[in-house]
Amino acid sequence: MENISSSKLFTTRQGTILLGVIAAVIAAIALLVFLNQYRSGATSTVQVLVAKKTIPSGMSGDVLAKTTGFYEVAQIPKGSIENGAITDTSTLSGQVALADINPNSQLTADQFGVGGGIAQHLGPNQRAIVISLGTAQEVGGQIGPGSRVDFWVTSSGQSANGVTRPVAALLFQDMLVLGVAGGNVTLQASPRQAGQIIFASTNAQVWLALRPTIGTKTKPPVIGSVGG
Repeated sequence: MENISSSKLFTTRQGTILLGVIAAVIAAIALLVFLNQYRSGATSTVQVLVAKKTIPSGMSGDVLAKTTGFYEVAQIPKGSIENGAITDTSTLSGQVALADINPNSQLTADQFGVGGGIAQHLGPNQRAIVISLGTAQEVGGQIGPGSRVDFWVTSSGQSANGVTRPVAALLFQDMLVLGVAGGNVTLQASPRQAGQIIFASTNAQVWLALRPTIGTKTKPPVIGSVGG
């Protein structure tokens, strides 16, 4: 009897309509479930490091990780995350930026590396110049790859009245440190700056002044006698 009733259900017009309604309900439920899962996936985000300002080629990842001036932590939708996106500053340890990273760009693993040597950080009109400094002159060992420094020289100068006095001069500002090994500091310079640095290192005493990572501007060169 049950089989006969089932057969009639499938063969009658009312049965066909009922089955169509059931199928439509099932399809609607499946669509709602799919849309809910899709919306959930589209709105979920991941914490990613994003450049706030241009990160220059050669900048140390260790220096970059110490300040939020060059990057910020942003919540990016999963569907918009780039391959190799960096989510934690620990990933930058021992790395350097291989090229300039533009503002608003996600930081990715392929933007940083350890190989290739200093030459990869030099443009056509840039040179690497090495100077030998004492501990005090290189800010007690606080200068490292990626640091920005001002280049000072001290020497003896003769005033108008013929009195010889020590003179301090600010020669260059905001120079990029490419590397530090013992007392040797490698600076990025233009060809002209490289020649002036060689001359200054040979004929005067050189000092480096460590600049803050953000918030400073270059000023006109300063030359003055020590003590006023």
